[in-house]
Amino acid sequence: MSEAKDVKAPESRTIEITAADLPLHCPQPGAPLWARHPKVFLDATKTGEVTCPYCSAHYVLTGELPKGHH
Repeated sequence: MSEAKDVKAPESRTIEITAADLPLHCPQPGAPLWARHPKVFLDATKTGEVTCPYCSAHYVLTGELPKGHH
């Protein structure tokens, strides 16, 4: 019987964003080739944070929301 190998995903990284980064999408411009996946738009305005379902990048909104995003 063969044993399953322990395959670990890369550690998730926390990325601080501001209102200037909205609308937020992942991957961000300039992401390394290994981190590329289909572009997905993420909503960090409700809770102040969001995690990408593809790469587990964790985005945290800092500062104030732009007007109209309450």
